[in-house]
Amino acid sequence: MEAELAPRGRGVSRLHRQPVWRAAGRLAQLPSWTGSAAALAFLSLTIGYGIVLGGYGREVSDALLSAGGLGIETVKLSGQRETNEFQILEALEIQEGSSLVLFDAEAARERLTDIAWIKHASVMKLYPGTLQIKLDERIPYALWQRGELVSIINEQGDVITDEVDGRYANLLLVVNHGAQRRAGEIMAALDTVPELRSRVRAAFLVGQRRWDLMLENGISIRLPENNVETALADVVEMDAESGLLARDIAAVDMRLADRVVVRLSDDAIARRKAGSGSDEKLVKLERDT
Repeated sequence: MEAELAPRGRGVSRLHRQPVWRAAGRLAQLPSWTGSAAALAFLSLTIGYGIVLGGYGREVSDALLSAGGLGIETVKLSGQRETNEFQILEALEIQEGSSLVLFDAEAARERLTDIAWIKHASVMKLYPGTLQIKLDERIPYALWQRGELVSIINEQGDVITDEVDGRYANLLLVVNHGAQRRAGEIMAALDTVPELRSRVRAAFLVGQRRWDLMLENGISIRLPENNVETALADVVEMDAESGLLARDIAAVDMRLADRVVVRLSDDAIARRKAGSGSDEKLVKLERDT
């Protein structure tokens, strides 16, 4: 049996085959550092893939940019009065090695406005390494008490925060539900008698109709529904003439148009009863009408 010859054209002619020694010779012509560079490139790709896969791309980029002189080095604050610096820095979420390039200014702005005192905030990047923060804070107007809870409110009666400390002791305390929305009216009335305003500790809204004032010495001034400014002016005048608000009394009732009713303190009643045998608690004074 005769062996069949391969058809013409199949295979590679021996004359055209490239010897193995010739390919190896070409590799030998490459620079000596080629192998090291290829190994380094492969290693870099492997590390980069691992970083991305592990979710560390942002941290590495931040570190590289920061090392290149684009790290956050300075934070400039303006408009800050009530908010403490720790709250602001906590909201900015600046980590060691954070870069200015990758810092999310809009997200930081939103976190700042979540702070109770901050109404508006702007966050600006100033390259190479400065964050400029401008704050517009809410203005404390009064304290509002309902039950045991005391809050700081703004002029519109909106609650700013329930965290109240000694810094706000000079704010007027308005008491009872609805008082927060009407604080402006009693504040305006008290502004007409500054000599009395400094002595008022709290204002109680009674029946959603009128106000009772509590002075720092414990005396209560019961105001009428109408003509509040006139009643306050009369109290100031009587105090100037006779020292009314320095006497041993518990309350001054200004609700009647033609007279003032003064309620004596318990000690004054006891002294009066011992001296005259009378247990009368009220003293009526005529008012000019």
